[in-house]
Amino acid sequence: MKKRVFLSAKWEYLAMLNYVVDPAVLAPHIPPGTVLDLWNDKALVSVVGFMFNDTRVLGVKWPYHTHFEEVNLRYYVKQVGTEEKRGVGFVSEIVPRRIIATMANRLYNEHYRTLPMGHTHRLAGDEITIAYKWKHNGKWDSLSISALNKLQDIQPGSEEEFILEHYFGYNLLSPGTSVSYAVEHPRWQVFPVTSFTLDADIERLYGKEFVPFIKGVTPQSVFLGKGSEIIVRRPERITAP
Repeated sequence: MKKRVFLSAKWEYLAMLNYVVDPAVLAPHIPPGTVLDLWNDKALVSVVGFMFNDTRVLGVKWPYHTHFEEVNLRYYVKQVGTEEKRGVGFVSEIVPRRIIATMANRLYNEHYRTLPMGHTHRLAGDEITIAYKWKHNGKWDSLSISALNKLQDIQPGSEEEFILEHYFGYNLLSPGTSVSYAVEHPRWQVFPVTSFTLDADIERLYGKEFVPFIKGVTPQSVFLGKGSEIIVRRPERITAP
């Protein structure tokens, strides 16, 4: 039986910079009961910025909490012995609303923190530019992507499919136990990326172990997903075999 819906929203304009990392860097973060999900034998992390729109918690719109940005660093896992349950874990998640961070951390054992944030969406001719910013240690960090304003389907077996088509979230709860939750949405489309920038203090944001793999490094790939309506179901516990 499916768990009750906890959150519904529109996730839109998912800007994703994807980097190859040493699996050993991710080892301390892997939730019990899961293993790394590799792309062509590579462990990947993604710096992701996107919009929450029309957000509802338990079916209710909370004033001033329906429209906001999120920026996260995520990695890819799958539940042990269950190839279909491919999902993501998080090193860091940033939102501008404290109550959102508090609820997610308490219910899902997420890694949210609250920082001042902003975004810009600009359409000029045939090109769309999406930018996200967050203020960290007195400095504005930013992530931006420009792309052709022409949606394309994700091809089966592609890296876009691997990155975007994960439908579970996993977080460490206690030694030997994790939280798992389902995320449901239709198959997304992508915009063809033309350029991108990432200006961020990687060490202070994510830890010095990630610096050699992200700071000044050309990403393995860069995507801009259109997004869609989504639902996040209530969590359940899984244990390591």
